Amino acid sequence: MVEWTVRAVLENLSQVIARVDEELEKLDCPMKAQVQIDVAVEEIFVNIARYAYAPDTGDATIRILPDTENRVFAMEFRDSGVPFDPLKKPDPDVTLAARDRQVGGLGIFMVKKSMDKVLYAYENGQNVLRIEKQL
Repeated sequence: MVEWTVRAVLENLSQVIARVDEELEKLDCPMKAQVQIDVAVEEIFVNIARYAYAPDTGDATIRILPDTENRVFAMEFRDSGVPFDPLKKPDPDVTLAARDRQVGGLGIFMVKKSMDKVLYAYENGQNVLRIEKQL
């Protein structure tokens, strides 16, 4: 397991993605899966930075939990912000033209579609969002 805590601000996004990519390279991750994971990481971290502590800021703890035997890459994002389960939000109607859709929800929809598992829990005063991707 690899774990680190970073201030949940947009300026730290590139640092988070670089750290994730380092771990993916160690696992000889296929490029397609890496791109999908990077997009998921970006969507989740940006949401934490923008909404979890608004109007203030706080920390995000990121855990990488690779299962090398089964080639599954799992990550957890933890924050102590406002409790929010993004999986309860209905998926956007992507059959509508962009101008006819409601604002919001597309990022987590992309995460759900590109990852094999997306799980949410509220534990010990923290939002915990877990993603898993078969490599």
